Amino acid sequence: MSTTTGPDGPDALLGPADIRELAAALGVRPTKQKGQNFVIDANTVRRIVRTAEVRPDDVVVEVGPGLGSLTLALLEAADRVTAVEIDDILAGALPSTIAARLPAKKDHFALVHSDAMDVQELPGPAPTALVANLPYNVAVPVLLHMLDRFPTIERTLVMVQAEVADRLAAKPGNKVYGVPSVKANWYAEVKRAGSIGRNVFWPAPNVDSGLVSLVRRTEPVATTASKREVFAVVDAAFAQRRKTLRAALAGWAGSPAAAEEALVKAGISPQARGEALTVEEFARIAEAKS
Repeated sequence: MSTTTGPDGPDALLGPADIRELAAALGVRPTKQKGQNFVIDANTVRRIVRTAEVRPDDVVVEVGPGLGSLTLALLEAADRVTAVEIDDILAGALPSTIAARLPAKKDHFALVHSDAMDVQELPGPAPTALVANLPYNVAVPVLLHMLDRFPTIERTLVMVQAEVADRLAAKPGNKVYGVPSVKANWYAEVKRAGSIGRNVFWPAPNVDSGLVSLVRRTEPVATTASKREVFAVVDAAFAQRRKTLRAALAGWAGSPAAAEEALVKAGISPQARGEALTVEEFARIAEAKS
């Protein structure tokens, strides 16, 4: 493997040979069950950090660091990185990798050995950014949980399956606009931020990946309804997305007539469908019932 040399010596980032060497030493084989696809291309992790606009004063939380490819690049750019890793072997090995390859930053790194969905607090200063290569099977719930639990996260960049990226960033009227789109919009301004090919992963997945940027709203959605109430409307509207809102929200409201009453009160046509509505309009419907 060729290593580039900068002012501080050999490149600290992991290349394909480093990744395979680390994995072999740990007896690790990436598994589909855990959605593990390790990034083996240093230029890709540099691009992710650049696209995430990581700043020298940022406290970054990373979910699913794996062998540490992205973690090292984040540590080079940020003040601190906290990594959340569920896998026992990977969690055990990561601090040693950081100490060996970026010794000057080892005290700026913290590891939380946990399922990200169970994380309620993080060590050290409050996180300002979330950057992660999220496993395809849990990407949306993990993203929404982290945004909800840690309101200090201002900027997020996640790498997810291309189809998931399209759904998260979809606007009303788009055929893939749905529950993930609306719920992500509750927290942030969401947009597609690039595409990632399959050959930068080991093993190579059978789908392409996409980058999604989420910038936290400076002002929350203006509503007297709670997040739980708004999300209940969203879930009901898309559970039967081909139906009109009058029909789709009948169970939520108690009857088709009650759903129509709430919709009219909210200024929304009972014949509209959920895929046409913004998060603010869903909030108005929630308010109209309460």
